[in-house]
Amino acid sequence: MPRVIPPDPRLLERRRRIAAQIRAARLHANLSQQDVISRTGMDRSAYQDLEAGRTSPLLDNLLRISDAIGVPLSYLVREENGQP
Repeated sequence: MPRVIPPDPRLLERRRRIAAQIRAARLHANLSQQDVISRTGMDRSAYQDLEAGRTSPLLDNLLRISDAIGVPLSYLVREENGQP
């Protein structure tokens, strides 16, 4: 059985920032979570966990979400001041 390595706290913080940017973009577009879920075909709990920063998003899901909200992928994953 593979060993599970806990995420680095810096990765958790970056995940939370991406989650916050997804939520902000969704709200700016006047979309509900259900609107995004319907447009992406994602599972409700999976989307809610992603937007809450509890799970790491897959690239495919980020692409679906950016299309559903109508923003570039780079908007959802941008980092301020070029800091990783």
